[in-house]
Amino acid sequence: MLLISPSPSSCSAEFRTLPPSLSSFSGVLPMGLKISRKVTGAVDGRVFSRKIRDRPTLKVYSRQAQEPVVEEEASPMAETRQPFIVSPGQALPLGVSEVGNGINFALFSQNATSVTLCLSLPKRSKEDANDDSMIEFVLDPNTNKTGDTWHMCVEELPRSNVLYGYRIDGPREWKQGHRFDSSIVLLDPYAKLVQGRSFFGDRSQKFAKFLGTYDFESSSFEWGDDYKFPSIPEKDLIIYEMNVRAFTVDESSGLDPDVRGSYLGVIEKIPHLLDLGINAVELLPVFEFDELELQRRPNPRDHMVNTWGYSTINFFSPMSRYACGGGGPVKASQEFKEMVKALHSAGIEVILDVVYNHTNEADDKHPYTTSFRGIDNKVYYMLDSNSQLLNFSGCGNTLNCNHPIVMELILNSLRHWVTEYHVDGFRFDLASVLCRGIDGSPLSAPPLIRAIAKDSILSRCKIIAEPWDCGGLYLVGSFPNWDRWAEWNGKYRDDIRRFIKGDSGVKGSFATRVSGSSDLYMVNQRKPYHSINFVIAHDGFTLRDLVSYNLKHNEANGEGGNDGCNDNFSWNCGFEGETNDAQIKALRTRQMKNFHLALMISQGTPMMLMGDEYGHTRYGNNNSYGHDTAINNFQWEELDAKKRNHFRFFSEVNKFRQSRDVFKHENFLGKGDVTWHEDNWDNPESKFLAFTLHGRLGSSDIYIAFNAHDYFVKALIPPPPPARKWHRVVDTNLESPDDCVAEGVAGVGGTYNVAPFSSILLEAK
Repeated sequence: MLLISPSPSSCSAEFRTLPPSLSSFSGVLPMGLKISRKVTGAVDGRVFSRKIRDRPTLKVYSRQAQEPVVEEEASPMAETRQPFIVSPGQALPLGVSEVGNGINFALFSQNATSVTLCLSLPKRSKEDANDDSMIEFVLDPNTNKTGDTWHMCVEELPRSNVLYGYRIDGPREWKQGHRFDSSIVLLDPYAKLVQGRSFFGDRSQKFAKFLGTYDFESSSFEWGDDYKFPSIPEKDLIIYEMNVRAFTVDESSGLDPDVRGSYLGVIEKIPHLLDLGINAVELLPVFEFDELELQRRPNPRDHMVNTWGYSTINFFSPMSRYACGGGGPVKASQEFKEMVKALHSAGIEVILDVVYNHTNEADDKHPYTTSFRGIDNKVYYMLDSNSQLLNFSGCGNTLNCNHPIVMELILNSLRHWVTEYHVDGFRFDLASVLCRGIDGSPLSAPPLIRAIAKDSILSRCKIIAEPWDCGGLYLVGSFPNWDRWAEWNGKYRDDIRRFIKGDSGVKGSFATRVSGSSDLYMVNQRKPYHSINFVIAHDGFTLRDLVSYNLKHNEANGEGGNDGCNDNFSWNCGFEGETNDAQIKALRTRQMKNFHLALMISQGTPMMLMGDEYGHTRYGNNNSYGHDTAINNFQWEELDAKKRNHFRFFSEVNKFRQSRDVFKHENFLGKGDVTWHEDNWDNPESKFLAFTLHGRLGSSDIYIAFNAHDYFVKALIPPPPPARKWHRVVDTNLESPDDCVAEGVAGVGGTYNVAPFSSILLEAK
């Protein structure tokens, strides 16, 4: 094992008491004279094994302020590798950077008492290929520390393919909130690339260590001279929530096995996205995460694979196992950019679902120390008065987001994704956590939320909050916003579901939601598009399951059905689960079309879920995060089977919305914008709603009616504008292709029989 500690009086490592064979050594360490730590897999708090090479070698030990001691085990070997030259380096920037001929390493830790830099060099021979050893450099706090930042510069290192991490020690008092363990090699929070296992879900590498790496050798990515951001106004967005892996990993995708489930796989399916009529993708987490975290120890969920990715290891690095063919972190970075470039070229924006409310490091009962916890637990996590981890995320820990150091980490990470990867925006998972102070108490003006809204780079992005957390901080309509933040509108989801399935007493709420939720967002300078409208999202029922199940069916998750939401506001249309009953199947088809039509005619920003365009089912599982199977994976054969009916309807409705400004008002609806054909608002048993959206500047009026009764309603159709006639565009009771005819069908009279559980849309032409 090689430990190097710079002398306080010198910028380079200096040995003042050396055996004759090294009497001329000053500041340079021959690589052949070393012993290093062999990493055999250190996870779940277990200590790494330490192994001395079989060949003769020299051990050099040093302890911070003490005099170096050299112990010679055998004569030094003659090796020709380039020696190291080390110097104190610099405190900024954090992470890894190039400085002259060297690589600078900088790490923040306020409470650490010792920091050791661990390096693993590229393999150069067969012997190297079987050697997982690491070279270690002990940082001297007198010369390698500025404030609370530890730093060192190592010269003559390769400019790529080096793996690195840190061993950190400090106070061991758990009751004071410290969780230091110097036996664990920790991942740098500022690592821009992370090396872990090579292939997604490879159980043979279940305990693979995640280490930082860098690449200063590859040329800059060529975005192209004609490249530009789509820059789509928020009011014009149609968001498609999707999972990179699940989108193409199924064999039915028809892609090469190496491409399935990858960033490049998304590129192959861009024609589908365009055919569907969406113009933004919201990607489930693509930050590096450990998909096998559920399998670290025996537990009821140890059969599952975390395929959704809501368990971040590092906030800067793209998920390396989404690269083609086990390509690794550098290839993942390149291919992610290729995906963004291709989507942008197709006019599709890229929004990332980001998880800054917690990390992968779990709780104190089952600790999984990989990075933040071992670097400085008291800084990175919220602790209660007894110095135990607070849990507002439901995942065992809560990131201390409004601590100045953590806040800067988050801001730097977000800026990195915008400047390096050209993403267009972010959706913040459990964003109410970001509104809590260091003690967990809610803040009326959270510094991080304000900083994002005011940042010169981030303020130009789409920024979307999931405005609740697992601690009960529900902020729908009241999320601190500085007139910039949009919100997932959970009240929209619930009110639309309840009305369409026929609940009593919700017609007024339904009308408020489809007209832009002015009760929530007409404050200060907020706009209708700050409401992200959705009926379905990744968690909860799919659209098909929403009309097929009254109850969740999560038995496959291993938690006895105790996981997942119980308040689904679903209706199985008369039978629980799959059925061959033609009437029930027809009703379910109608209801799915009703939901999608309501979503696409609503003021605000619509979001739909991957797979709903063909009626994907998870068989009633409303919390399918742990299934890397057809339960989550897009079924392309199912899409092909539904192309001419179900998919066609969804696609045509999406494109109709895109082409009609009447659905995309910049401001909330006024008296001249809408006419409600209703005088029965106070009757809780009234489940029929009709209204006309009036076009401006020569655009068409649109008449819409929803019938949630179980009987026909004869609707009186208002007179069309002068010199125009009503044309039927949508009737969800009709079969394809008559259910949606974008150019419209003439012949609509003064009344229209609206079928039970169906909806219509007329356009004045």
